[in-house]
Amino acid sequence: MKQTFVRATGAALLAAAAVACAPIVVGVVAAGTALVVTDRRTTGSQLDDQTIQLRVANELGAAFKDQLVHINVNSFDRKVLLTGEVPDEAARTRAGAIATASQNVRMVVNELAMAPPSSISDRTADTALSGQVRAAFINTREIAFNSVEIVTERRIVYLLGLVTEEEGKIAALVASKVSGVRQVVKVFDIASREEVDRRRAMGASAAPAAPPASPTPSK
Repeated sequence: MKQTFVRATGAALLAAAAVACAPIVVGVVAAGTALVVTDRRTTGSQLDDQTIQLRVANELGAAFKDQLVHINVNSFDRKVLLTGEVPDEAARTRAGAIATASQNVRMVVNELAMAPPSSISDRTADTALSGQVRAAFINTREIAFNSVEIVTERRIVYLLGLVTEEEGKIAALVASKVSGVRQVVKVFDIASREEVDRRRAMGASAAPAAPPASPTPSK
């Protein structure tokens, strides 16, 4: 009997995974499950992507419940990125078809590798590598904070987001120079500076108002 393994990031995904106790080996990586004000998507788009990630993961979990697979699902502006490992080309093609047919998905980038599932230590190292790439971005003024999502699998760094062509080139170059990165794959949506600025303004205007500050207790 196969061991049950569901990996999720974010409280909503963890709760859903706890309810569904099917014998599956499908990992869900929800990049940025918390709404981010500085994201270039509106809050509505961010929520759509979270819903897509969970839905596609559940559909893949049902489809591959009897197979040993490790699949990560990320979505940005309804573009779904699949990473991880599956046993053969048939499984890879099937996973891509399931994601493509899922509700509200506009495009699928299928980067699944035909290999045994990566180890926990490998995935931990990939998570740490994503953090190093993020730190490099923070120290690069040409890259706006939180404008790029980072997914790392087998030391391959995937970059998602809405960026200008120049931002995309700089982000890829910076990521490629981080120690331990084996390859950088750009999964960007490229837009003009005007469109990027317009989307950023839309996201800011749609952001929920900050909660009122708590009163300072009297001494």
